[in-house]
Amino acid sequence: MHRYEITDKQWQAIKDLLPGKSTDCGVTAADNRLFVNAIVWLMRSGAPWADLPSRFGLANSVGQRYRRWAKRGVWQRVFEALQVPDLSSVMLDSTILRAHQHAAGQKKATPRASVLVGGAEA
Repeated sequence: MHRYEITDKQWQAIKDLLPGKSTDCGVTAADNRLFVNAIVWLMRSGAPWADLPSRFGLANSVGQRYRRWAKRGVWQRVFEALQVPDLSSVMLDSTILRAHQHAAGQKKATPRASVLVGGAEA
């Protein structure tokens, strides 16, 4: 698995929500998972469309397909399916959280009189 790709568990949650399945009318998608991974790569890396790695296909084709799915509400359904967080491996204990000593703010110091009088030195 490459960096910035969805997990098998995430894929199982969304694969039936995506258009282009063999049971749908029209053309069957070649590889929806590769396309979703391309979008995830772009969003997580912050790279422009033109920098999409060649393993994902042509950037223009990926961009057009992304826009078609957005118009059809596919991304909304995907986000809703993945929205529930898996908290089974997250454990937080607030007793271990500490602020850095510099997080308390700046020391209060009275400014010099020369600064207040328009820059004239006293």
